[in-house]
Amino acid sequence: MRVLVVEDEQLLADAVATGLRREAMAVDVVYDGAAALDRIELNDYDVVVLDRDLPLVHGDDVCRRVIELGIPTRVLMLTAAGDISERVAGLELGADDYLPKPFAFSELIARVRALGRRATQALPPVLERAGIRLDPNRREVFRDDKQVQLAPKEFAVLEVLMRSEGAVVSAEQLLEKAWDEHTDPFTNVVRVTVMTLRRKLGEPPVIITVPGSGYRI
Repeated sequence: MRVLVVEDEQLLADAVATGLRREAMAVDVVYDGAAALDRIELNDYDVVVLDRDLPLVHGDDVCRRVIELGIPTRVLMLTAAGDISERVAGLELGADDYLPKPFAFSELIARVRALGRRATQALPPVLERAGIRLDPNRREVFRDDKQVQLAPKEFAVLEVLMRSEGAVVSAEQLLEKAWDEHTDPFTNVVRVTVMTLRRKLGEPPVIITVPGSGYRI
């Protein structure tokens, strides 16, 4: 899952991004509304965590732009205002969810994951394919009932492949969904991660390389 965090309180923004990355999400961070608009029009995000009170361009206008673009990105709006009328106003703008500050990080994670599921084709909370069972909420992976310990990026790649339901996923798509915008597009990090993932999942191999196209399970 790829997430954009838009928050002008830089310490909070960076803390949220760090926490989301620990949950195997690819996260980009910006600190004002103008930069948010640039990123949204450049990259495909599953979820935007959007502070409402932003400098340069207000969060309301960023939310409106997401709606105008007609993209499947889901918006979780944050604000220090806990008044019901403020929440209603945010939802009426087109935000998919609303979370007042201060918030529990566990709740933020749960809401981001729920919105991420809505940004794509509806799938069961626990993904199962080819003897692999992946639980995104618990961050657990089992193969034939034996737990497999994965690093965050390995988990992220496996989740993208599982969600594709047998379709081929290109290296570029994996790079876009599992890494942030600072990753060199010419790096071999996808190939290396897939190799490590194959080894950890064991025999017989479940990740198939489709020459010239990508990978599938």
